[in-house]
Amino acid sequence: MADETSGGKPEKRPQQVYTLLVEVGRSAGDGLPKKCTGAGLLIYASGVDEAEAVRETVAILKQADMAPLDVTGYGTLEERLAQGDEIDEAERALMQRARDENAVIVAQMTPFSDG
Repeated sequence: MADETSGGKPEKRPQQVYTLLVEVGRSAGDGLPKKCTGAGLLIYASGVDEAEAVRETVAILKQADMAPLDVTGYGTLEERLAQGDEIDEAERALMQRARDENAVIVAQMTPFSDG
């Protein structure tokens, strides 16, 4: 059903940036250190909603020969601030870059190992 106030075109929803923590397992060509069993990736991803940001992130990681196992969403900048998170200027700059470039930015990678 078209929205009459916008001339019949659906309203475009603005891009937001979501903070995601993605756990990846091992796969051939993933670029992870040899002895690790997987990794945790802190990611800033743009999307009109968190579900879109997650879908885009998983698709990009698979294209990079990574094996996403689990994604935890921590919300937008505004949601994180409302929860009391402290977000420094470097983190805000990466979030802004993700928004400006409509991109998925890997901010940090933590390899996992068995011992």
